Amino acid sequence: MGAPPVAGDDEAFHEALRRDDPELLYDRAPCAYLSTTPDGTIVRVNETFLAWTGHRREDLVGRRRFVDLLPVGDRIYHETHYAPTLRMQGTAREIALEVVCADGRRLPVLVNSVLDRDEDGTPVAIRTAAFDATERRRYEREMLATMRRAEESEARALQLAQTLQQTLIPPAPPHIPGLDVAAAYRPAGDGRHVGGDFYDVFQVATDDWVVVLGDVQGKGAEAAVVTALARHTVRAAAVDHASPSDTLRVFDQVLRRAETERFCTVVLVRLRRRDGVWRATVACGGHPRPLLRRPGRRPEPVGEHGSLIGLLSEVRFTDTEVTLGPGDALVLFTDGVTEARQRRGTLYGSGRLEDVVDEHRGSAADVTEAILAAVMTYQRDDARDDIAVVTVAVDGSPAA
Repeated sequence: MGAPPVAGDDEAFHEALRRDDPELLYDRAPCAYLSTTPDGTIVRVNETFLAWTGHRREDLVGRRRFVDLLPVGDRIYHETHYAPTLRMQGTAREIALEVVCADGRRLPVLVNSVLDRDEDGTPVAIRTAAFDATERRRYEREMLATMRRAEESEARALQLAQTLQQTLIPPAPPHIPGLDVAAAYRPAGDGRHVGGDFYDVFQVATDDWVVVLGDVQGKGAEAAVVTALARHTVRAAAVDHASPSDTLRVFDQVLRRAETERFCTVVLVRLRRRDGVWRATVACGGHPRPLLRRPGRRPEPVGEHGSLIGLLSEVRFTDTEVTLGPGDALVLFTDGVTEARQRRGTLYGSGRLEDVVDEHRGSAADVTEAILAAVMTYQRDDARDDIAVVTVAVDGSPAA
């Protein structure tokens, strides 16, 4: 804190004010001053303006208009916005212009002007103050450049993530003799943002297949990276672990050791054919249980709920085995189906999903497409979350 003013200092301050020359105050002001006639002809200009621009007083006063000192673009702006505003409102404030200096360089300025009128309302003079905006303009340009670089970086990251995700979603499920398999994936919104839903269908051995469907928390490039980790870890673990719950346990350990805070939900189905009969072993890690639809019976969930993957220090996964006969189907789905919402907030729910699966008993593709169409219609084609569906049906009709 400074020392309090003393009597001598106060007197010196007021003496300095009394002696301040109004002409010096005008000429050496920290801003440029110009006075023009109503048509813009310069009639007076201060030293600050001359020092900033390099123009000579005798070349300006009575010879040039203020608009003549502006580049072409600013002249248009002056005629279409600046001058009309001044005539209508009597003032114009913080108008960003450039003044062409005597050596041709351009000086960015912020201009405030007032229009003086006589007692009859006739314009008599325009008084203008111009402030050097060089540093402000440089800052704005740096900000724009920074924003442009950030947008370009985001676009590259998005493109990379989308490319990565495309490699993680098989264009079509493989052909499995004796089974009818179909899958669908619909990203949220306009599809620009990379989501975390994924699925995979791969063979481990003869008549031994794995179907996996999951949902990584969050969106964007990091979600895509975790999706890649999930897909490749499950593929590798499934080779050495016959039990789906053991495969999920390995994946959980890998994800918890990974340098990410993302977690995910997964449902894994191991399909084995022995003596001509398909047996499915289902394990869920925090994921909605798949639906099992048998001929003549309403679809019902199969399997047991398990722990989220990559989040908890202690986890529990359970294998549930079912035999699949001709006409039976397993429907795997992400929460983008059951948690789809209408605008009033009502969830699509498991009941509506079971109705669609019950009503469509054609091919696996028919069931899958019917689910996707029903959910999209329910949301009026505005998907707020990714949607993934995989249907596995056993070929043939049930025995009579």
